[in-house]
Amino acid sequence: MLERKHLKGRTQVTFVLPEDTPEGPVSVVGDFNHWNPAAHPLRARGDGTRAATVALPVHGSHSFRYLAAGDYWFDDEHADGHDGVNSRLHT
Repeated sequence: MLERKHLKGRTQVTFVLPEDTPEGPVSVVGDFNHWNPAAHPLRARGDGTRAATVALPVHGSHSFRYLAAGDYWFDDEHADGHDGVNSRLHT
């Protein structure tokens, strides 16, 4: 799931997943962090989910995916769209 908050000239995007699905560590990777799995790991929140937040320029479009333990890549079913293998996000 994607949560958005509009700030001055930026969109704060929070990538949210259930706390244990999939099990183990998960990172959000995309063109906004040079596909670096260490850049935005999802962290547990008090509501039973885990999340990572990224501030992106407004009026942009970005490709991203999630990377879980065991080299398991997957998409966000709530993304704004998909371009083949990647989820798409519009800010």
